[in-house]
Amino acid sequence: MKVVLNQDIKGIGKKLQVVDVSEGYARNYLIPRKMASIADNKNINEAKTKVEAMNFKKMTEKQEAIEIKEKIEKNYLEFKHKVGDNGKLFGSITEKEIADKVNSVYGININKKKIIIKNPIKEIGSYEVNVKLYEGVIANVKIAVVRL
Repeated sequence: MKVVLNQDIKGIGKKLQVVDVSEGYARNYLIPRKMASIADNKNINEAKTKVEAMNFKKMTEKQEAIEIKEKIEKNYLEFKHKVGDNGKLFGSITEKEIADKVNSVYGININKKKIIIKNPIKEIGSYEVNVKLYEGVIANVKIAVVRL
């Protein structure tokens, strides 16, 4: 019996996929628990349109992320910080500070957990930080740390 899955089921298939299962399994387990519905024309077409909508949404989100990446990579961010006699910062530049600066300069809301700092920024100089904008889209943000 063919059914359209309403959720991911381990060993059977992914959400909105049309699969062939035994009739007893479908009628006694999947359909009563609303895990699947019978694969008639209406349900199949509905699943196809939902899949197309999800793919379109992913594509537009990825395109937006690429545009944001190009916008961020053109310029650099400047941080003014208090510095000791030896050129070291009092504290360090954190992911939260970088996220706040990106938000204020570019108007782009970025979660601090998406920012990857390879080495702690504790001295004056130029640095590059990676920002995960979307799946497979990583922007390199240039940072300049100067004396306050």
